[in-house]
Amino acid sequence: MEAERTLRDEEITQLGELAAQLRVDAIRCSTQAGSGHPTSSLSAADLLAVLISRHLRYDWAEPRGRANDHLIFSKGHASPLLYAVFKAVGAITDQELVDSYRQFGSRLQGHPTPALPWVDVATGSLGQGLPVGVGIALAGRHLDHLPYHVWAVCGDSETAEGSIWEALDKAGHYGLHNLTAIVDVNRLGQRGPTELEWDLDTYRRRVEAFGCQAIVIDGHDLAAIDEALGRARQSTGPTVVLARTVKGKGVPEVENKPGWHGKPLKPDLAERAVKALGGVRQIRITGPRPEPAPPADTRAGEPPVLPRYDRGAKVATRNAYGDALRALGSRPDVVALDGEVSDSTRADEFAKMYPDRFFEMFISEQQLVAAAVGLQVRGYRPFAATFAAFLSRAFDFVRMAGISRADIALSGSHAGVEIGADGPSQMGLEDLAAMRAVQGSTVLYPSDAVSCAALVAQMVDRKGVNYLRTTRGGHPVLYDNDDAFPVGGSKLLRGGDDDRVALIGAGVTVHNCLAAADELAAGGINARVIDLYSVKPLDRERLLAAVRDTGGRLVIVEDHYPEGGLGSAVLESLADLAEPLRVTHLAVRGLPTSGTPAQLMDQAGIGVSAIVAAARASI
Repeated sequence: MEAERTLRDEEITQLGELAAQLRVDAIRCSTQAGSGHPTSSLSAADLLAVLISRHLRYDWAEPRGRANDHLIFSKGHASPLLYAVFKAVGAITDQELVDSYRQFGSRLQGHPTPALPWVDVATGSLGQGLPVGVGIALAGRHLDHLPYHVWAVCGDSETAEGSIWEALDKAGHYGLHNLTAIVDVNRLGQRGPTELEWDLDTYRRRVEAFGCQAIVIDGHDLAAIDEALGRARQSTGPTVVLARTVKGKGVPEVENKPGWHGKPLKPDLAERAVKALGGVRQIRITGPRPEPAPPADTRAGEPPVLPRYDRGAKVATRNAYGDALRALGSRPDVVALDGEVSDSTRADEFAKMYPDRFFEMFISEQQLVAAAVGLQVRGYRPFAATFAAFLSRAFDFVRMAGISRADIALSGSHAGVEIGADGPSQMGLEDLAAMRAVQGSTVLYPSDAVSCAALVAQMVDRKGVNYLRTTRGGHPVLYDNDDAFPVGGSKLLRGGDDDRVALIGAGVTVHNCLAAADELAAGGINARVIDLYSVKPLDRERLLAAVRDTGGRLVIVEDHYPEGGLGSAVLESLADLAEPLRVTHLAVRGLPTSGTPAQLMDQAGIGVSAIVAAARASI
């Protein structure tokens, strides 16, 4: 249906000129670089020309302004278009765009990252920008209570990702009227046609089924785009603009032709295309600015009062996580999320006391992590919890959070064979390896309630991706409430000058190591016991002392598969030692079954008897 013509002829002409500039600049920078995705940029140029000129309320001189709209390029491969936008608004120069795109040391990287102050999060792994936008929109509607709008520019190929539909489902559930997805339906993906090609009616029905308004338009009709974006801003719920576009639009030699995805135009073709589009322009636009926002509430709230526990009492570390999180809720910037298991992760303790700052993501682990990333964009300190095993579904979101330099806290409960009868599908046995691999991450695995609460309290202000591994069962409190647990540290629970072997554990295996040390002592063998509650960063000095004092005899015990976990962390930290090591690494090497925790740990070879045998064999 023809859109109502609300734009004057001269305005349409100006928008057309801007769109042409965006196309020309996307071609120029990618051809100069010899790589990039110009055709994916050309298809969306009209959409962005209208958006930045008339609808994106943004002060480019103050990218962290509280009232600014948010622009997220979920189709991050179209970075030539995004950077052309930055030139058009005066944020970067033409020289930086053309000469530094994709070059070593440049902030104009192949896919956008927050190295640029106008980029909230890294994108390029498809299906992530819109879910993060949901988190930002949640903050806007339910926490900030500000009228900023979140615009997520998506590709049609990424709508095959389940994370896109998790995002639209939660957007509909929470009534996020401040969120608009603009889908560039250009029909062609990397290797050929997309799943639905130009079947806009199927797109529309799917979007509406998830509780969102769908607006179908010709993505090259400037007036129709303007009318759709205006409607989206006034909507009472989330909106998806489904824009039928042509890949490579404006360059007839590549328009709607497969085989051009991710390929720059050769210099001769680029020269012809730029000439046909009217040549290089230096248009500078000033789009709408946001209304001033009231000052942020900088009140710190009451200082958190951490829970206290009786030494020797059996308390699950997951319970301590819930108790500590509830205590941190006295800070108004702390928010919590969960994946419909809050009665198990104990995040429900926070939800009961601070329901306005708790967001249920249901069984949508990708959206769980994405929403946390979006919330931290707005300055909140999110804690997201689910079973350690289920975080594996969201690993790419965790990985991208590391690239975004996002400050988030994740809690994975029900780790290891210790969970017992539920069986291997519920056991987190790969999580330490995965989380250690994330750039800039912190990985913590407390053995008791006191250390757990202390570590949770430190996670709230710690940079980067912070992961806490918690245990299902209750185990004795080992420490006094006032003990300190610095990140990067460890605890010496047994030890002396005549130790013949060091037993190194974390989490539940610390308790097994203590029981083994008692048995060894009864047989005349003194064993040192180290609680490596900080898996990353690791307390290398403590380990070096253990190597020196025991002649290099180490028994490392972990409730995790052998690859990438505690054992790997210890051995990597000691890899440069010239002196010989006699290391025994006890880990879960077979596929677990159902059983009691004791049965399963014995079967896995990480129980007390296995530790005792390994220690004796090392001497």
